[in-house]
Amino acid sequence: MFNTVLLSDEIYPINLKNITTPPDKLFFTGSLLPTDQKAIAIVGSRENTLYGKKTAQFFAEILSQAGYTLISGLARGIDTIVHKTALKNKGRTIAVLGSGLNVYYPPENKFLYEKISKTGAVISEFPLDTKPLKHNFLQRNRLISGLSLAVVIIEGRRRSGTISTATWAADQGRDVFAVPGPVDSPLSEAPNFLLSQGAIFATTPHDILEYLDE
Repeated sequence: MFNTVLLSDEIYPINLKNITTPPDKLFFTGSLLPTDQKAIAIVGSRENTLYGKKTAQFFAEILSQAGYTLISGLARGIDTIVHKTALKNKGRTIAVLGSGLNVYYPPENKFLYEKISKTGAVISEFPLDTKPLKHNFLQRNRLISGLSLAVVIIEGRRRSGTISTATWAADQGRDVFAVPGPVDSPLSEAPNFLLSQGAIFATTPHDILEYLDE
């Protein structure tokens, strides 16, 4: 079942309500809970390395077990790993789409979409039947960061949606954490660049938990 929530509704996500330009309307399947205010986004490359996979699993497992709702974009790679790890640990996760709710993209994640809907939520600001066009994903990234208290970057190229999400997060006043990667990997470009620009070092998920609990 597809549901609609308006900006004026009580269940509209409070973190998102507080950004400069929140959507007037969200489409969602699953449930929106007040506890989702305690949320962290984890995003990264669609073409992750083994290092990126292990890192994403480690961070998602610990943050999920600490009671944080994990936000990501249901894309291939790091996003998929984050959602699956949250579900495996019986944690809550929210997927934000760059298409209409009835458009499964990537198609191989349809089953994951359905699993997330049962215990978390799948959200889009785009009407039904909206195709997964490139500019929609750039717009979608502001919701990933807007729903969260902080954003964690794990792998990505210098020019990528990963950088887009980090930029939105900084503009929204969210904490941006980056996990450093091997200097010889092209997928370390995004996190290592962000660290050079003032992102917060995160070598373990406990760095994030300690920072947010201060």
